[in-house]
Amino acid sequence: MTEKRQTSRVTMADVAKAAGCSQATVSLVLNEVMEIKISQELRARVLASARKLGYGQAGPIKRSALEGIRGSSIGFIVNQLTTTPEAINAIEGARQASWEHNVTLLIAQTLDRPDHEEMAVERLLRAGVDGVIYMSIFTRRVDMNPIFKRLSVPLVLLNCYTTDGEFPAVVPDEVEGGRRATATLLELGHQRVATVTGEMYMDAAQARLVGYNKAHAEAKIETNPDYVTGGNWTPSSGYDATRKLMSLKYPPTAIFCQNDKMALGCLNALFDLGLRVPEDVSIIGYDDDEICRHIRPQLSSVDLPHRTMGAWAVAELFRHKQRVPHYEVTKIDCAFIARSSSTLPPPLFTTDNL
Repeated sequence: MTEKRQTSRVTMADVAKAAGCSQATVSLVLNEVMEIKISQELRARVLASARKLGYGQAGPIKRSALEGIRGSSIGFIVNQLTTTPEAINAIEGARQASWEHNVTLLIAQTLDRPDHEEMAVERLLRAGVDGVIYMSIFTRRVDMNPIFKRLSVPLVLLNCYTTDGEFPAVVPDEVEGGRRATATLLELGHQRVATVTGEMYMDAAQARLVGYNKAHAEAKIETNPDYVTGGNWTPSSGYDATRKLMSLKYPPTAIFCQNDKMALGCLNALFDLGLRVPEDVSIIGYDDDEICRHIRPQLSSVDLPHRTMGAWAVAELFRHKQRVPHYEVTKIDCAFIARSSSTLPPPLFTTDNL
C-alpha cells in the first residue's frame, strides 16, 4: 500500500509549534548555524519535528544524498536570467533532464546580491528542494556566500567554480573551443589567422586565446602578435578590430572572432571594404547564437554547451555520491558548427590589393 501524500504544505511555523520553540530557532537549527548556542536537546527536537512533519524534506535530515528525490524539486539559482541566452539554455537542459525523473525546477534570480542569495536559499529550502544548482552567466571563479556552505542539500556549480574545489562544478572547455576554431582554419590552409578577443579579464577570453595559441603551436606556425586584437564582445568592437586587422600590410585571410556578435561586426567591416566572405576572408565565431543561422553567409561557430551543462548538473545531483574533500572541475566539449563563412584561403594578398 502506498503512503498517502500530504495535501497541505508544512511551514516553518508548523515545525516551531511542534517543537515548542520559535521560527527563528527552527531556521537556525535547519541551517546549521552553530555560532548561536542552542542545546542539543532542542536541536534534536527540532530535527525530529521537521522529519515527522516532512518539512521541506528538510535540512540535515537528507544531507548525504538525494534519497527519494523522484517526484520532488530542485532549486536553480542564477545571477542573471534575462540578459543573455546562456541561462535559458542551461535551464532548458536542466528541465529536460529533471522531467525525465519527474522533478520540478524552481528558479531564482539573484543579481549577485548576497541578500537575494540568502532569500533565495531560504525560500527554496522552505519549498522543499532536494538539491540546488548555482549558475553564473559568465564563466568565472566564485567566492560562495557562506549560506551555500551551510546548505543541508547537495549543491552543484554551473558555469563557475571555486578555488578549493569544495563543490562539483561544470564549465565549457573554452581552451579546446578556441583551439578547435583556430585549428579548423589552419587545416583549411590559412597561414594568416587572426583573432578578435573578448575582454581579457574574463576567463572565457583568456582560455579561448590559449586555445588559439595552442592550435598554432600544434601546427608549428608561429603566432603574429599583430593578428591578436582586442574587442569587448560587441558588434562595434568586432567592426573596429577588423578594420584594424585589414589595414596591416599582410592582413589575415581568416579571422576567429571570440563571440558571434563580434563576428557580425567583422562581417560588416569586410563588406564595407569590398571583401567577400568566405572567398576573400573566412570568419568563425563563438557561442553558436541564433543569429548565425540568419545572416548571409551563415556563420561557422563554436557551440557553448549550456544545455548539456544544465543536464549534467541535474545528473550530478542524482549520482548519490558521498561528499568528497575536493572535486575536479568538469569541462564539457564545445563542438564546432561548420557553415558557409569559412573555406579554403584565397591567393595571398596585401593591402595593395584592397
